Order: sequence, then C-alpha cells, then structure tokens
Amino acid sequence: MVKAVWNDAVIAESDDTIVIEGNHYFPDFSIRPDFFKPSQTTSVCGWKGTANYHSIVVGGQENRDAAWYYADPKPAAAEIRGRIAFWKGVQVG
Repeated sequence: MVKAVWNDAVIAESDDTIVIEGNHYFPDFSIRPDFFKPSQTTSVCGWKGTANYHSIVVGGQENRDAAWYYADPKPAAAEIRGRIAFWKGVQVG
C-alpha cells in the first residue's frame, strides 16, 4: 500500500499506483477530497499534456499546488488519466 502524507495526515492511499518519472500517480478515488482545494494553476509537459493542480489543506495549513493531474493527457500518457501525483514536501511511500 502506497501512502501520500502531508502535515501528518494521509491524503491518499492505494495499492494501485503508476510510477512515471519517479512520481506515483494515485487513482483519483484514492484521495481524501476534504484535503484538496482546486487551483487555477496549469503547466505543460511535452509528452503528457496540460497539468492541472490542487492545493492541499490540512490543519489550517495550505500547501499550494502540491498535487497535479492530467485531465486530458496526450495518448502517450493515457495510463495516467484519472490519476493524481504529489510534490512540494508530500511524502509518498
């Protein structure tokens, strides 16, 4: 079971992650939605497409844009559709 933890809270947990470029992509249904806040931030990856972000809020503290996902990934990255990954201090393991 792989867990994503930030600010001492488990924000996602799954035994079905996909690892790409060293990042675990969790199924979107495995996150704790009460810890996630939509963001307007986007970025572009040449082979995956446009990433959208969520900020994580735990215990009144916000980790801005610490989770990302590809709502409409390019064909080469189709396997990460419906999945979310983490950075900015979120511990995954």
